[in-house]
Amino acid sequence: MQQLSARDLAAWLADETRTNPVLLDVREPWEFAMCHLENSQPLPMNEIPSRFQELDEDAEVVVICHHGMRSYQVGVFLERQGFGHVYNLAGGVDGWAGEVEPAMARY
Repeated sequence: MQQLSARDLAAWLADETRTNPVLLDVREPWEFAMCHLENSQPLPMNEIPSRFQELDEDAEVVVICHHGMRSYQVGVFLERQGFGHVYNLAGGVDGWAGEVEPAMARY
């Protein structure tokens, strides 16, 4: 699994020549409600084992959490399930708020 910085993800999302990845937010619903990246898909970490089949294993998936630890664990799980293009957002939404979107709510 590759680590992806907030700035690198922002550049990827801004690059019209690249297909946008699936932005998989694995935080709890209250966290997602507080703040999230635009177009991200909420799927709490505890639901991943029973719902990961809903995801396209051939898609590029960027896993997101608060600081990057839960998302890393989910990314490892997805790779073990056969997902070949998994990225962890290093620093999570907190890093995104600090580096890319300073107006984003932080907690």
